[in-house]
Amino acid sequence: MPKTSRIGGLFVLQIVQPGLAGLMDGSVSTLGAGVRGGARHAQQLGRVAVGLAASIGAGISMGFAEALSDDGSLTGRGHPWVRGLICGAMTALGGVGHTFPFLIHDFRFAMGLAIVVVLVELGVITWIRTGT
Repeated sequence: MPKTSRIGGLFVLQIVQPGLAGLMDGSVSTLGAGVRGGARHAQQLGRVAVGLAASIGAGISMGFAEALSDDGSLTGRGHPWVRGLICGAMTALGGVGHTFPFLIHDFRFAMGLAIVVVLVELGVITWIRTGT
């Protein structure tokens, strides 16, 4: 196997894959909390605070779960804390992506925009996964 292929393969295995798993989890798992919290808070900042809290909490949870899943020696997945950091950051980013539309005063419009953001995130994830 040529050295460039191995490096590219390791990059996908150690960086891209945990990042996509985190982004996918953040895009979907934090949506419920953001929607429920958004519906209960009349003020935009309350909606955003609920979404940010859910996103950060999910990022911390996924980061630790990925970091503690294996040490990377058998699977070649790389250093566990690097994977955990990448996965956790991308999980939080995925949740934040559909949190910011709730800064818009019109709840229905914000909800529609948040759904579009989630669909775009999942579409990008699918595109990347099928292309690699």
